[in-house]
Amino acid sequence: MEATVVRTGTEGKTWGGGNEPLKSSYGKMMMWFFILSDALTFSGFLAAYGFSRFKFIDIWPIADEVFTHFPFLHGVEAPMYYVALMTFILIFSSVTMVLAVDAGHRMQQGKVILYMFLTIIGGIIFVGSQAWEWSTFIKGEYGAVKTHGGQILQLVNTEGERVAISEIAVPGVSERARHTEDQGIWFESEGSLSTYTLEEVKAGFAANEDLLIRTMDLNENRDEKTILSREESLERLNNDAVGIVEGANLVENEYGPPLFADFFFFITGFHGFHVFSGIVINIIIFFNVVIGTYERRGSYEMVEKVGLYWHFVDLVWVFVFTFFYLV
Repeated sequence: MEATVVRTGTEGKTWGGGNEPLKSSYGKMMMWFFILSDALTFSGFLAAYGFSRFKFIDIWPIADEVFTHFPFLHGVEAPMYYVALMTFILIFSSVTMVLAVDAGHRMQQGKVILYMFLTIIGGIIFVGSQAWEWSTFIKGEYGAVKTHGGQILQLVNTEGERVAISEIAVPGVSERARHTEDQGIWFESEGSLSTYTLEEVKAGFAANEDLLIRTMDLNENRDEKTILSREESLERLNNDAVGIVEGANLVENEYGPPLFADFFFFITGFHGFHVFSGIVINIIIFFNVVIGTYERRGSYEMVEKVGLYWHFVDLVWVFVFTFFYLV
């Protein structure tokens, strides 16, 4: 019996892509795998945020009332303006990255240097802006009163405009001391004290007839937060209030539930870490372009690979901006 010989030449191979499947190099394929896995991570974070917001929709802060600050414009209401500017800068940096990749395909070293430099500058401005936004969010602006059940009560005037605690508090009404170990309370210590005590705020509130309390609950039309009458405000402040909240952190939040601040710090911080990492990688690739590394190789594929990562970071921010700030 004759043996059957199966030839496995190029024409008989099922896979003929060699070491570049789909005509992509190993490095680009690995970058796509990383982007896919990271996209799933961000999707999980945004899904968790969506479920949490839906569950606490009645007390969830309104973004237009939280992110109203703009650098060097103290006291000017500019809801979402600065966040929109940050978004534009990051998207523009994605455009310059596209131009850098295109210049690399054309082997135009000078243009690659220029456009990568602009991309890096855009990323630095975005990260700096995000740091400023964090600082403003942590510091707060108006302050609020917290209740036994963890609810947040904000002070407003008769027109529904926020009033800062610093504007109405009566200093010197009461004295307070910070608990420390040397005072005998060795098992418990306090953080930094608030600027004003609850008694000072109560005294100022009682002395100003035009002040009202706004709760975190939506009104009947479900378009604004509920504002109590003067009598209801005094009763709520005198019976339920237990302390003062200034700014936001992982435990307290003058804008609403602490969960809102938790998601803000985690999601925007995680994205900011990605942008910062992208800036560092871009700087490394930038210097390699300057010294002519890729010119000598005859390929600017490294610029293209870092460009894929940068576009991904920009695209993720579009979703974060949409779901966290706009919706």
